[in-house]
Amino acid sequence: MKGNVLTPEVKENRQAGHDIDPVFLNRWSPRSYKTDPVSDEVLSRLFEAARWAPSGSNEQPWRFIVARTQEDKERFYPFIAEGNRIWCEKAPVLVLLLSKTISSRGTALRSHALDAGAAWGYLALEATRQGLVTHAMGGFDPQKAREDLGIPSEYEPQIVIAIGYQGVKEELPEALQEREKPSTRQPLESLVFEGVFSQK
Repeated sequence: MKGNVLTPEVKENRQAGHDIDPVFLNRWSPRSYKTDPVSDEVLSRLFEAARWAPSGSNEQPWRFIVARTQEDKERFYPFIAEGNRIWCEKAPVLVLLLSKTISSRGTALRSHALDAGAAWGYLALEATRQGLVTHAMGGFDPQKAREDLGIPSEYEPQIVIAIGYQGVKEELPEALQEREKPSTRQPLESLVFEGVFSQK
């Protein structure tokens, strides 16, 4: 599986400051996709991983709307920003991640977006283990998605996710080819503070 050892492109662009599993570095967000389909079994493994994400009071507020057929994907295209459509239309799977904003007790669920984000993280890591790539998009119209897909008011659209097998960067528009590599991260000391908040 792809997540077990660092891929050459990751080795070239990323280096962990501490010893962690390679899957965390191998997960990145390519824009070039092959049109090869993702099997039901492999796709189910991604959602199974997401199912086991942590959530406040075990509410499990995440929901996924999956588009794999051309008909279903064409329902997604109108609410996805043009800059994302340029590349994501080749992806064999598009997913809209929702979070339920009301708890099972009928109260506002404060952690709904955080919990849905945890489910997305689990899905993305399992996708890497399965030899797939994923790319989350915030560039979409949530209200249009709500209208086009019949989403009830208590669910909040969060991100659109492209899922598939990585293609070659040369198939992307030239401006995107330059960006088609794993990104780095801020140093740990700028993210973790001891005792009180700090700006460095």
